[in-house]
Amino acid sequence: MKKLLSLILALAMAASVAGCAAQPASGSASAPASVSAPSSAVSAPAAEKPATDPSGAEVNIPDEIGSVVVLAPSIAETLVALGCGDLIVGYDAQSVGLAGLPEGVPTFDMMQPDMEQLAALKPDVLFVSNMTLYDQTNPYQQLIDLGVCVLCVPTANSIATIQEDIAFIAAAMGKTAEGDTLIADMQAELDRIAAIGATVTEKKSVYFEIGAAPNLYSFGTGVFLNEMIELIGAENVLADQEGWLAVEAETIVAADPDVILTNVNYIDDPVAEILGRSGWEGMSAVKDQQVFYIDNMASSLSNHNIVKALDQMAKAVYPDLFAAE
Repeated sequence: MKKLLSLILALAMAASVAGCAAQPASGSASAPASVSAPSSAVSAPAAEKPATDPSGAEVNIPDEIGSVVVLAPSIAETLVALGCGDLIVGYDAQSVGLAGLPEGVPTFDMMQPDMEQLAALKPDVLFVSNMTLYDQTNPYQQLIDLGVCVLCVPTANSIATIQEDIAFIAAAMGKTAEGDTLIADMQAELDRIAAIGATVTEKKSVYFEIGAAPNLYSFGTGVFLNEMIELIGAENVLADQEGWLAVEAETIVAADPDVILTNVNYIDDPVAEILGRSGWEGMSAVKDQQVFYIDNMASSLSNHNIVKALDQMAKAVYPDLFAAE
């Protein structure tokens, strides 16, 4: 399932852009009964903690946070970057292997987490996204009743929202200064690449594939990856459409992109598959061998690491402009 993460993320975002289900204010929790709070527990005055989460739900974030469960890889990477990795006492199965996460802790199905196991951990804070299964009411009410603060950070569709989410997670964890630094470093890289991209006079056309044949998936406007294509000075061949898209092969053949990018990681060699795809041999990108792989995680997870994918995209599409950078 992990190999399908990029496609799963895209489909879930397309179906769930409205965000997380509403939840009542989450209460502050005492130290977990079954898990010892790490010695590096973070604390901050309540006045500095957000009163609502990015889904719009009212929350009551505890002043001191000694344990966290996170059910979204993008949030897990953000927590690690903020220096909170040692507070994580459980995470989703898709996050297994991410740098900085503790080993030997419980893992959960991101779509349908085991509520009893979560209750047994009784973390101070549970981070979730709109990837997690929601019902008509609130599947986390049992945890909230136990004193767990449940914070929902819906998957971001824009770079600005990604930065807002980083700021929220940092504020929630009492790591505002670290969050400011993370955002500033991210913005500096965005600005650097955008400045070079702005010098492009003849924009190349790009098709970015996130789902391989026979079920092609890509995106139009209103998606952070489209913003990234624009930042490097290129044009998305599907920019006349919006959101995450199921694509017909004939549409891409007719568009005849100059460059094809793919982050598909659930087949052995996605670049070779595209280069040998029946009916695509006459396309400019295929004839000119302009098909490139972009790191799946960096281009799929909506957090600060998108700048790694942005750098790869820039060097693939405009090697003469960006290769020396």
